[in-house]
Amino acid sequence: MTQLSDFRPSPAELFASQLPTAIAWRTSTLAERKERLLKVLNWINSHQEAIREALWMDFSKPAPEVDLNEIFPVTSEIKHCLKNLSSWMRPQPQPTPLPMLGTSAFIVAEPKGRALLISPWNFPFNLAIGPLVSALAAGCPAILKPSEYAPHTAQLVQDLVSELFAPHEVAVCLGEKEVASELLALPFDHIFFTGSPQVGKIVMHAAAQHLSSVTLELGGKSPVIIDASADLTDAAEKLIWGKFVNCGQTCIAPDYILVPEDKKEAFINEAQIALTRYYNPEGKGVMQSPDYARLINRKHFDRIRQMLEDAVQKGAKVEAGGEVDEESRYIAPTLLSGIGKDMLVFQEEIFGPILPILTYTQINDALALIHSQPKPLALYFFGKDDSRAKRVLTETSSGNLVINDCVLHFLHSELPFGGVNNSGIGKAHGKFGFLAFSNEKGVLKQRIGFNNVSLLRPPYGIRVKKLIATMMKWF
Repeated sequence: MTQLSDFRPSPAELFASQLPTAIAWRTSTLAERKERLLKVLNWINSHQEAIREALWMDFSKPAPEVDLNEIFPVTSEIKHCLKNLSSWMRPQPQPTPLPMLGTSAFIVAEPKGRALLISPWNFPFNLAIGPLVSALAAGCPAILKPSEYAPHTAQLVQDLVSELFAPHEVAVCLGEKEVASELLALPFDHIFFTGSPQVGKIVMHAAAQHLSSVTLELGGKSPVIIDASADLTDAAEKLIWGKFVNCGQTCIAPDYILVPEDKKEAFINEAQIALTRYYNPEGKGVMQSPDYARLINRKHFDRIRQMLEDAVQKGAKVEAGGEVDEESRYIAPTLLSGIGKDMLVFQEEIFGPILPILTYTQINDALALIHSQPKPLALYFFGKDDSRAKRVLTETSSGNLVINDCVLHFLHSELPFGGVNNSGIGKAHGKFGFLAFSNEKGVLKQRIGFNNVSLLRPPYGIRVKKLIATMMKWF
């Protein structure tokens, strides 16, 4: 017999329960929204060790990495919202065009309503709670669907939500893809999805059935151009960290490097030095490093190992790493050269600790290769030549561009984060995340009685026709 304590509302029941909340929260005050955000911030600050433990149990993520790329992005996002929310919520007056003389206009950011947040496994705390912060700032109730591939963190996310909010305000639905399918069948007002382009297409198709708006944070192959003018030591140190943090399981990780042919060996040497400094400073082997995470599960391990084996079989050279350990889901930070277009590492997003190094002769060749691929989530340029940096800026399309660093833009609270086309739709973080969950409603206020438009009403005699012609010519 089912006990009352065993009752779990279905996704449809949770969704229905949040409608009154969505209506009520349309008039939520600044103080009420700030209170919700502060509850989340305080919970995180008092449960940091639990967050670290959950991430360690899911894929052996080092505690400093948890602090840096799971906890800090969320707490800084909350603090940024608390500081700026009053200005974001304030009606924004708009200038009056001459034909509209006598009217006034402003834009109000109203909550879209019930939101669905589907988060991935690679940053399972950050990418679940970060979008929730934006939803709460905008005044939207939400249902979260964390990834089942990071079960310990998913449970922690549920603990956070259940301790702070009633289910009719914020709820968590745990489970596998069947649960996600149930949720996607519901007419949410906004869907925020982070994951692969392949699943993003499924989400967008489901959203189209209800004309729900979407934010799709996807991925792809984020390229790196190392210019002839680059400081190779500086570039290698930044790229090795950006690539192998979180064991390469980062949507904005450098996917492949384009380096001038005559700089290839020097760059590889600097990259090898950086690898040793970061992950093998005592010479005990990277596998013994407490600072290097593991792949999330056996399925993903097998996929990355297949990529590595495919590349080597087809002629790629292992410049560093290459070691694997199936039991611990370990694949060493690996540098590959001699990459061919028939290799899986060239054809697919890697999302793991393999870094292919390709060469080019002229900058046009590097740009042509990038143009031949879907638009990436991020593009990285290293070099001192401002004219070539400008060419990369103006001649390529990507979600974000970073010059002389990588992945760092994710932490910049004043920049929009997101992709373009295959790498994503919509923007997140800071004000851009707030607006993703808001309808920017235009409001026009006309004066009562006679106004400019009164002169343009029927009957359309000669005088009215002349006025319309004059307006069309001069305004």
